[in-house]
Amino acid sequence: MARETRRQRRDARRAGGEGAATHARARQQQIRPAAQAPNLQSGQRESRQRGRFVRESWGELRKVDWPSRSQVIQGTIVVIIACALVGAFLWGADQALRPFVRDVLLRQ
Repeated sequence: MARETRRQRRDARRAGGEGAATHARARQQQIRPAAQAPNLQSGQRESRQRGRFVRESWGELRKVDWPSRSQVIQGTIVVIIACALVGAFLWGADQALRPFVRDVLLRQ
């Protein structure tokens, strides 16, 4: 969310009479897990916990700033080039050190 949008929302809340303390209290109540009824069977409790986990996970995924197609392509190209460079370096080092390993370290 853009900074200006957050500022506008905050200013609108203040103009509406909703103070920071009220907002913080509402957020605390929203974050707290709901009290579970003591008479729930373990299967029902696990099912509710699983459903809660899925809802919270989905909510977190909605907050993610997903990259655009061009950003994904650009990142993929950078990774491929980096892998090619590291591979070429390791191949060259292997070719350069091969005689040393063969003649000095493996000599019997």
